[in-house]
Amino acid sequence: MLATIRSATLVGVWGHPVSVEVHVADGLPGFTVVGLPDASCREARDRVRAAIISSKLKWPPKRITVNLAPNDMPKSGAGLDLAVAVGVLAADEQVAPAALKNMGVLGQLGLDGSVRPVPGALPLVDAIGDAPVVVASRDSAVAELVARERVRPVNNLKEMFEALSGAAPWPEPPPAPAPRRVAPEPDLCDIAGQPLARWALEVAAAGGHHLLLVGPPGAGKTMLARRLVGLLPDLTPQESLEVTRVHSAAGLSLPDGLITRPPFRAPHHSSSMAALVGGGTHMARPGEVSAATSGVLFLDELGEFAPSVLDALRQPLEEGRIRVARSRGMIEHPARFLLVAAMNPCPCGAGGTVGCRCAPAALARYQRRLSGPFVDRLDLVVRVDRPDPADLLDARPSVSSAEVAERVAAARAEARKRGVARNADLQGSALEQHAPLSAEATRVLRSALDEGRLSARGLRRVQTVARTIRDLDDGGRELRAQDLLAALSLRMRLDSTGSMIHG
Repeated sequence: MLATIRSATLVGVWGHPVSVEVHVADGLPGFTVVGLPDASCREARDRVRAAIISSKLKWPPKRITVNLAPNDMPKSGAGLDLAVAVGVLAADEQVAPAALKNMGVLGQLGLDGSVRPVPGALPLVDAIGDAPVVVASRDSAVAELVARERVRPVNNLKEMFEALSGAAPWPEPPPAPAPRRVAPEPDLCDIAGQPLARWALEVAAAGGHHLLLVGPPGAGKTMLARRLVGLLPDLTPQESLEVTRVHSAAGLSLPDGLITRPPFRAPHHSSSMAALVGGGTHMARPGEVSAATSGVLFLDELGEFAPSVLDALRQPLEEGRIRVARSRGMIEHPARFLLVAAMNPCPCGAGGTVGCRCAPAALARYQRRLSGPFVDRLDLVVRVDRPDPADLLDARPSVSSAEVAERVAAARAEARKRGVARNADLQGSALEQHAPLSAEATRVLRSALDEGRLSARGLRRVQTVARTIRDLDDGGRELRAQDLLAALSLRMRLDSTGSMIHG
């Protein structure tokens, strides 16, 4: 007999519907899985057999063939285990096939028959559509975010068998867990001094501009960067769903509901390219740039990252998405993040000043780790020096993150009126319409272009930064020369000695 069960498999951050077709027929006993399964899918035959026997159910001593359709799409993971097991029971007529009509099934199986959660439960449940869906009890809270009352949580295969056969009702969802205690985000008032860096942080948050902080060790670069996420507004409902989907697909821990605050990701400088941009043989799992979607990606010790890894960020910095190509196809992941990075001006940290121990060759080698096209995509490059001792010993509180966040939220609201989420997204005619230049501002930009301090890409980025600076000032429509000069002052670059110069 033939039974067909609805399920789904994970490809990147998206779930794709899968029909699990199980055929049980007379013949030499065997179990075959076809339809481009990976190793974990093929191993389902052993897990399913052990789970059925452990649940005191009958294992049919017949020829069993499982087809995972569509046959041209790779299937990965053990999330199809429960669908295969129920399909075997239905094809062997131990469960009425009508009870499974238009019902989705997701879950891994333990050898004892327990149903375990699956990575990417949210996109998988979403892919099944409007049908009721059976999931592991531990996945019910995530599944209810998209399926709501259609979720059928089970703890083991026996519970599902009894519910399908009418011997028992569907189990009740587990009680909602106690709210987690969320650690407060670091506050900007903890930073002593650093007025320029604090202003750059506010501009970056308000306009969504990528920021690089360059300075000696102990100047406070990391402290500043970690406070950027606290200046950002809460996620919109659409952003919350997207971020939660990505984190679910990546196997990251989720809160009790949707993620509502911008994520903060800080990968180590030894991270590989696959870890940063995503990849994998079958699943093409999302990387750190996707996990930071709608939030902040912090790259500390930027000069220690492999140059090839940093150059892989060019596309997501420009387009807000990353394409991971493999022999079996290409996967596109969201990667719309705000980059903030920190680095020393040279290997020893002194940056060409008195006391610098770096040989010219070592300094040149260090500078080459950041390619010109990568740096050109950074809107703000700011020097951060060690604070003045008087600022460190001054007990007066500085401006808090809450105060700055109010100004950031107002600037973001102005950007939404222009049809974009942030000023950094303004391009082409929209940029010319919403950021017109005064005659003096045009002369400032022409001078920077004539001197070779700006590329065509840099010109657009300086103009968007100036738009944000004007929004934070008085919100006027036309960009003034002082707005362009301020934007250029926040776009520094390193010379061959590690010192900061305009450009």
